Amino acid sequence: MTTSAAIFGCQGPALSPEEAAFFRDVQPWGFILFARNIDTPDQVRRLTASLREIVGRDDAPILIDQEGGRIARLVPPHWKLYPPGRAYGELPADQRREITWLGGRLIAHDLGAIGVNVDCVPVLDVPDPQGHEIIGDRAYGDTPEQVAELGRAASEGLMAGGVLPIVKHIPGHGRAKADSHFELPVVDTPFAELDARDFAPFRALKDMPMAMTAHVIYSDLDAEQSATTSKACFERVIRGAIGFEGLVMCDDLSMKALSGGLDERARAALAAGCDVVLHCNGDLGEMRQVMDGTGSLAGRAAERAAAALAPLRNPVAPFDAAEARARFDAAFGGRFS
Repeated sequence: MTTSAAIFGCQGPALSPEEAAFFRDVQPWGFILFARNIDTPDQVRRLTASLREIVGRDDAPILIDQEGGRIARLVPPHWKLYPPGRAYGELPADQRREITWLGGRLIAHDLGAIGVNVDCVPVLDVPDPQGHEIIGDRAYGDTPEQVAELGRAASEGLMAGGVLPIVKHIPGHGRAKADSHFELPVVDTPFAELDARDFAPFRALKDMPMAMTAHVIYSDLDAEQSATTSKACFERVIRGAIGFEGLVMCDDLSMKALSGGLDERARAALAAGCDVVLHCNGDLGEMRQVMDGTGSLAGRAAERAAAALAPLRNPVAPFDAAEARARFDAAFGGRFS
């Protein structure tokens, strides 16, 4: 059966008959979960199993945004808290990398237990003092070097636990003065400055399996289109200056930074260079529109998709989650226990 170049959300903690029929028909490459889909561990396990059963792929990617801090879909009482990226960067220098790796490994342990195999982490955006707070404490630090170092540690912790990371928001959202959920940010910084600072963490992690785009216009690259829909940005930056060769998905198509019908948005993102499109809100009517602009996953995009999932076949080493959590909590003085 043909796989579509799309990742979709769903409405609630269990699939409706209409959703099941739609997903069976269009065969999306993957799915994404939000708080509306989360109740108990057993319930999430049933949901992830049903999604994979519908598409007939045991390794079908199921994504979640489990960064820590204010971006967390799994919360108490069933799951532990995790800090935002900034808190890792504020640890003593000799602990930062180890504890960031441990945070990724513990999150992977949580996700693996409920059938989720992709986390939309790490945030590789380098914040700017004039930038919008949408990034804020989600960033690991204020320098490209620290963001790259801790972003790699988080990614490697996730992969050690059998969960794939997604670097975001390529090629960099830190300078944006608006929240792309609600409007289209425009960054007028010259290319050379962006290349030296904003693009640097993505270049350092160009070997990661997947990336998510920024709905941001970089006027020195393309004055009309955001990175998501700019062929120039893909060719010159994402696949060019950064050299990222993994699978690239767009950020959520339903965000207000993008304009036009959802079919037009999907078509534009794929034409620019995205391998798959992402639609998050679970609205079935909107998903049907997305599919009007989305074809099958084929050619180079299909090759990248297969390569992105290949690490899931690696064995997961034994892991003492209780001992690891005790070390993790001690590093933060119990603030996130």
